[in-house]
Amino acid sequence: MAQVLEFKLPDLGEGLTEAEIVRWLVEVGDVVAVDQPVVEVETAKAMVEVPCPYGGVVTARFGAEGTELPVGAPLLTVAVGETAEGGRPATGPGTADGEAARGQGPAAEGSGNVLVGYGTSEAPARRRRIRPAQPAPAAPAGPSAPAAFAAPSANGRPRTVETRDTRDTRAADAPQQPERTGTPGAGGTPSRTAGAADGPVPVISPLVRRLARQNGLDLREMTGSGPDGLILRADVEYALRAAAAQGRTGTGTAGEPRTQAAPATDLAPADRAVTRIALKGIRGAVADKLSRSRSEIPDATCWVDADATELMRARAAMNAADGPKISVLALLARICTAALARFPELNASVDTQAREIVQYADVHLGFAAQTDRGLVVPVVRDAHARDAESLTAEFARLTESARAGTLTPAELTGGTFTLNNYGVFGVDGSTPIVNHPEAAMLGVGRIVPKPWVHEGELAVRQVVQLSLTFDHRVCDGGTAGGFLRYVADCVEQPAVLLRTL
Repeated sequence: MAQVLEFKLPDLGEGLTEAEIVRWLVEVGDVVAVDQPVVEVETAKAMVEVPCPYGGVVTARFGAEGTELPVGAPLLTVAVGETAEGGRPATGPGTADGEAARGQGPAAEGSGNVLVGYGTSEAPARRRRIRPAQPAPAAPAGPSAPAAFAAPSANGRPRTVETRDTRDTRAADAPQQPERTGTPGAGGTPSRTAGAADGPVPVISPLVRRLARQNGLDLREMTGSGPDGLILRADVEYALRAAAAQGRTGTGTAGEPRTQAAPATDLAPADRAVTRIALKGIRGAVADKLSRSRSEIPDATCWVDADATELMRARAAMNAADGPKISVLALLARICTAALARFPELNASVDTQAREIVQYADVHLGFAAQTDRGLVVPVVRDAHARDAESLTAEFARLTESARAGTLTPAELTGGTFTLNNYGVFGVDGSTPIVNHPEAAMLGVGRIVPKPWVHEGELAVRQVVQLSLTFDHRVCDGGTAGGFLRYVADCVEQPAVLLRTL
């Protein structure tokens, strides 16, 4: 007997709520082993190969490449257990579905628990009794008469699926049909059948449902452009633009006021060329985090110019000796960790629920890295315990991983302070936004020759502008100014660091 188990998109790391399918690694009908990667997804932080905790035959895939799924949404289903001739799971009435409905199917093979909140172990000793799915009435074979089935849950226990639309309209139970891989019909975009209006609406994203509901659109009257007629957000937005261009309102739902059609100028009229770029992936995560920082953190910024001539000479002397070359960023990071040891108030965060300031003993230093996929902030663990050579090597490793898109969620989270070297873009100054939930960020501009008064005389020196943006809840201006002044003193006289080494 075979049992069909559903594998849902797991929690891939801290703060991740969704992921975009980049590439499927298996096809429907493929045999997969326990913990075998089945799909490559792009989160807001990195590219991740997702392993499946079940071993068996892939029976369905949910979502085409490029589809964005929330955590907890179905990814695929796998038939596990004994197989019939030919190596395929035994199917048919009274076998997989029947055993699954009665909760008597075999337990899935054990997994290594390689994902947050996922991984299988021994089958539970007792299973909750679940009412079997009611069989569908006999009907001629064809696409308009799908058979009812018991959909499995993420933990391997079968359940009867009731779609959100049928619950909202108090209709009879209707099984949710998985989105299977296939080619559309000859007409291009699949069209809905005459009986589809009484069945489930082909919508996966709750955002699409909310957008339609807020604008009074009836999704049952729409034909989706996605796979198997799936209604996408673009379909709803197109319908709204069409309604606005015709100067009419959408069809309101029962008990809700009819919405007024927005002016054509608000919804991109046909005579204006516009480009809409979805805020998703890294761009969406950056937007959310910066918005949260601006709304929650009362930040302030102070800055100072510093003569970096001696620092550059010290670096040249280090690199003239045998051994790995030392980067400027590593020297600035070493200065940061020394300054945070003197001013620990800035190596902190604010717990708004407990109304407490949380100070950290260890410095996990984040640094801004620009990649083709957008801005990311890898984190150097225990930066306070590293010397310049170790910091240089770790910066190089994390930067290469960031550009290749292979950073893990653990390498992108847990920072306590951020160093932002925006001087690589050829600019002198900036007012950085604090990397929430941290309390401060040091910004470094470009190091360029400028006129400078040195030892009472005008000279050309290597000058850099330093800026510190800090959370005013964790400290006052005196602490922030003292931190920045100490950093500037170390840049101008690197020997100052010898006092604390």
